[in-house]
Amino acid sequence: MGSIFKPKPPALPPPPAPVEVPEISPEEQARIDKEQAAIERKRRGRKSTILTGPLGVQESEETKLKTLLGE
Repeated sequence: MGSIFKPKPPALPPPPAPVEVPEISPEEQARIDKEQAAIERKRRGRKSTILTGPLGVQESEETKLKTLLGE
């Protein structure tokens, strides 16, 4: 019943115009891809070599191979 006397919210402003993305040359794109790959490699670091997690070994049974010293 109190909604009759509430003021209406102001109208929303129009959305901003879309920004045009400049064209990137193939050489520039290759350089950017190379930099991003290097950053991704550095980010992984030692974490990618660790095979255990909070739940223990995360290696599946199928990928385990028998060794010469035992199973």
